[in-house]
Amino acid sequence: MLQPLFLEEIDDDGVGWITLTRPEVHNAFNDALIAELTTVLAGFGTDERVRAVVLGAKGRSFSAGADLNWMQRMTEYSEAENLEDARALAELMRTLNELPRPTVALCQGPTFGGGIGLLACCDIVIAAETANFTFSEVRLGLIPSVIGPYVMAAMGERPARRYFLTAESFSAAEALRLGLVHQVVPDEALGDAGNRVLRALLRGGPRSQIEAKDLILAISGRPIDDDLVEDTARRIARIRASEEGREGIAAFLDKRRPQWLKR
Repeated sequence: MLQPLFLEEIDDDGVGWITLTRPEVHNAFNDALIAELTTVLAGFGTDERVRAVVLGAKGRSFSAGADLNWMQRMTEYSEAENLEDARALAELMRTLNELPRPTVALCQGPTFGGGIGLLACCDIVIAAETANFTFSEVRLGLIPSVIGPYVMAAMGERPARRYFLTAESFSAAEALRLGLVHQVVPDEALGDAGNRVLRALLRGGPRSQIEAKDLILAISGRPIDDDLVEDTARRIARIRASEEGREGIAAFLDKRRPQWLKR
């Protein structure tokens, strides 16, 4: 029986867990993993049971990026075949980035290329102290293309100019300084740190979190003009009038727990 590329489950709190399970190849990508992971993420994004999604990995590494056997096959592809292959990875990144649920990544050990892309597409990233990061593409004669927009949105153009071009490794502390990760913790505390963030996420209204994430994507990079001002006014008016919005305000005024809190 083939070993699964990753494991997924939805727990009793509505957290969708995805764990990369190829530690023997440092959780590297191949075309099969990309296709299956895209499908699972899209399913989590439409499953009403799912409140949040956590992406993690087994073993010493989070992800080494592209699988070597997959890369070898790509060298034999035509440009058209490579385009279809690249579109699949681009769709994975976009699916994760736009997933209508809060997403949390727990990162340990070496993380390369596309693995960093996964982190940049998540809403919250917690890294172990021993994590380190490398955009190794130029040393292979390649470029970090489909992950580029998400990485630059996470850490900015100036760091990208250095690390995309030099392929230098940088530490978890540097990733925190650049904004690629939100928190760095001792390796043994990674799971506990993730659970603390999940507890905070589960206190929020499910619909309001979906709307808040959509708001971020909708207003990022837009000029503050009449259209944007009207858009934001309409968004808050809609959520205030919603069942969840009314319940949240009522619970606050009544000094009770809102109905969406299970415990």
